[in-house]
Amino acid sequence: MEKRTIAVIDLKAFYSYVECLDRGLDPWKAPLVVADKDRGTNTIVLSVSPYLKKQGIPSRCRIKELPKKFKYIYAVPRMERYLEKSANVISVLYHFVAEEDVHVYSIDEAFIDLTTYLNYYKKTPLQMVTTIINQIKEETGLQATAGVGDNFFLAKVALDIYAKTARNGIARLSSDEIKEKLWPITPLHKVWSIGERTEAKLNKMNIFTVKDIANSNIDYLKSKFGIMGEQLWRHANGIDDADIHEHYEPKERSFSLGQVLFRDYQKDEAITIIREMVDTLAGRMRNDNKMCNTVSLYIGYSKNQGGFSRRATLLSTTDDSKVLLDAILEIYRKHVKDLPIRNIGIYFGNLVKASHQQLNLFEDENKQIKRHNLQKAVDELHSKFGNNSVLRASSLLEESTIKERNEFIGGHRK
Repeated sequence: MEKRTIAVIDLKAFYSYVECLDRGLDPWKAPLVVADKDRGTNTIVLSVSPYLKKQGIPSRCRIKELPKKFKYIYAVPRMERYLEKSANVISVLYHFVAEEDVHVYSIDEAFIDLTTYLNYYKKTPLQMVTTIINQIKEETGLQATAGVGDNFFLAKVALDIYAKTARNGIARLSSDEIKEKLWPITPLHKVWSIGERTEAKLNKMNIFTVKDIANSNIDYLKSKFGIMGEQLWRHANGIDDADIHEHYEPKERSFSLGQVLFRDYQKDEAITIIREMVDTLAGRMRNDNKMCNTVSLYIGYSKNQGGFSRRATLLSTTDDSKVLLDAILEIYRKHVKDLPIRNIGIYFGNLVKASHQQLNLFEDENKQIKRHNLQKAVDELHSKFGNNSVLRASSLLEESTIKERNEFIGGHRK
């Protein structure tokens, strides 16, 4: 591919920065932690302020792992607010480039293809990115850092490895600097797309630096890692053919939902949670005009006592909540042990477009049609008036979590 100019913009300590701004606090002086203390000391911290980061506190840990020497300001996560601020930042990017030249990577990170804009604005890549970052600060109050490279991978490495120590928060890595800046990087898990398990496997092969990967035989890497082995070799040599304008459409999607319970549940209590999760997931599937013929259930017991994961194939594809619940409960009752339950996960797979539904010959036809119409009516009410507008009577039970979870986004309060 031709050499391009790709920038990746990252919002510094995003969640905590938003909370500090909304409270009128200086993010560089306030000991603020984004975490819901009411969930207990095992709760994951989503973000800590730049002030705490400078004190060596990691952005992701558990509340109980926070050093006791600080008087923390706790902020309950507000995902709706974070999504709003993220959208504001993306709007700033659209002031400078067209929508098709932006790839939103996560809530706090986005790639931009600046190739065709440098001549238009008569700016160097550094000047262009500086202008964008300053505009983000002016319009949203948020602080951004950036990496610039000849492709996605080099831009991301520039951000993750070098921008953090740059005085202006911006770093560039070109294909001409691979030997000097890319090859010496170690440990390997610091490199984008290399996890700790992959790093451990590479280390066992006496591969410890990016240079070691680049100098390895590509066929050998492919024999050990499959197609990922080729990607490792190409990245190590600064090659990344990804095009921001190509949008991948997966041939098959799945629907899944997981829940970490606030307390230990007995096996009979957990049925209420399973029913609620199936209703939620089946509604999402119907709204997407999909049906499935594979269901899977995961149960995790409390206090590291193990668990199980099992799947089942249905007789025909369906989006019927009752049929899906019956299949999930059959798995549950067959495999569950009389142990306290803390984690539940449900998965619907092998999706097809919902063009028609095969009726069950062993159940009254009119009952099935009425149930289908009722479920569609409830879906429409949820869409129009909110997910808590129509609920099962079981939502009044003490063990139910559906009303509270319907107020969450991504598992956190709106």
